[in-house]
Amino acid sequence: MVDTRVPEIKSVPAPEGIEGAGFFATSLEKVVGIARANSLWPLPFATSCCGIEFMATMGAHYDISRFGSERPSFSPRQADLLMVMGTIAKKMAPIVKQVYEQMAEPRWVLAMGACACSGGIFDSYSVLQGIDRIIPVDVYVPGCPPRPEQVLDGLMRVQDLAKNESIRRRNSPEYQALLASYNIK
Repeated sequence: MVDTRVPEIKSVPAPEGIEGAGFFATSLEKVVGIARANSLWPLPFATSCCGIEFMATMGAHYDISRFGSERPSFSPRQADLLMVMGTIAKKMAPIVKQVYEQMAEPRWVLAMGACACSGGIFDSYSVLQGIDRIIPVDVYVPGCPPRPEQVLDGLMRVQDLAKNESIRRRNSPEYQALLASYNIK
């Protein structure tokens, strides 16, 4: 016997606001947050095996496009999510920092894999022991390499940050002090 029931469609709940017949009112911050969260454009900075897992996440089986991130940007000026994946040598550190500085605000950083998070198994003079030594990191995705499900979970955490961030946070003295601690203008 064939099941002919229509599956229940789940929709995103509307932000808090005042609604009535033919109108809906909410704050600008909530609308901007929802728009930012559902249209993140990642810039993949992949140097090793974590890049392969990112490619799997982009594929049809895991489909990162369900989260509004189907358009990877290879230009920092058109991206708002820097995904650093893999081993970062100390010689590459200035390039990663330059890419971060070229991104427009608001920008978020996702460190993917043990090497990007902490240097991984490469405890040597030539490997950066975590990208948080040169740029601020918003979300860490652990693993060697992390599974595509973990990458999607990290992306959803970035979406939560983007959705709930105040429009004025980037102009706050705390945020300016954070950037100054990394010597970023």
